[in-house]
Amino acid sequence: MGCLKNTVRAVIITLAVVGFVSIGGKEWLMPHINNIFHPSPNTILEKAKKVGDFSKESDEFELEKATGVMGYNAVVAQHKASGQKMFVVESGKKEIITQEDLKSPNIQSKLRRTAKRVKYQSISAQDIVVTKQGMIDAYGQKVPYVKFNAKVSKLPIGEVSGIVAVVKDKDGKPRTLLSVNEKRKYSQLVAEDFFKNIR
Repeated sequence: MGCLKNTVRAVIITLAVVGFVSIGGKEWLMPHINNIFHPSPNTILEKAKKVGDFSKESDEFELEKATGVMGYNAVVAQHKASGQKMFVVESGKKEIITQEDLKSPNIQSKLRRTAKRVKYQSISAQDIVVTKQGMIDAYGQKVPYVKFNAKVSKLPIGEVSGIVAVVKDKDGKPRTLLSVNEKRKYSQLVAEDFFKNIR
């Protein structure tokens, strides 16, 4: 008797799916599914507003993702010509790194400790070496940054260069700014051009 019930259920579900598709259900459903997995640039820009105003960015940059996970909001962008990545992370009250840390003479050890705690899936940064400390424009302010080189595990590129900076928005909420590329392709000008236009 149970086998007959399961067979009848399977036939009913199959007929329902066939009926849904035959009345145009697939054409209605596909754009909604596509928007979830491949959101439009306008959708990404709208979600990015939680982190900052990216509307003044030039066409050289593409916002790839704006997401919120475990209390963090993040925006990921790419410089189209070089592939350089920029990340803007809003971590609420849990600061990943502070402006005072970036001005500190022992920032290298702080970055290494932070990298051990913050891993992206199986990718991790090792042998971080700070090469420069300075100031950069972001959110209409001058903020401290450090430039670094690091080895990245589980990726074919091996060594990367980049910067990390911290800024507070108009409400006093911290934002961690990160720009990274392969060591020989990293451009400070690209990073500065992107971050100076965020408000």
